[in-house]
Amino acid sequence: MLGSGLRLRCPRCGVGALFSKPFRMYEECPQCGLKFEREQGYFVGAIYINYAATVAVAVPGFFLLDTFTGITINQQLAIWVPFAVIFPLIFFHHSRSLWLVLDHFFNPAKNLYGVPSRHPTDN
Repeated sequence: MLGSGLRLRCPRCGVGALFSKPFRMYEECPQCGLKFEREQGYFVGAIYINYAATVAVAVPGFFLLDTFTGITINQQLAIWVPFAVIFPLIFFHHSRSLWLVLDHFFNPAKNLYGVPSRHPTDN
């Protein structure tokens, strides 16, 4: 399931893509029909994941640079302020995907949204 999340695929079937355009998600999986946004505000958890990932890189990075290099605070700010703006935009897709994987792992949607039956004769 985590592999599907890293590849930006549906957490249930592992085949359907999550995104139709760079910042636009499908409403449901094109393959198995899993509804991605179960309720309004569903992806607030993804915002927390994105924030945590940004902080997890920026704070240790700041202290590592401070310890092992002689750069000034202004130079550090010139590095980490743009990072704190750009990294969340780059990590956006994966934070949503990770949120879907975690939610599907702890609260599987099998009972909420049925998987369409696939018969060999259906085409």
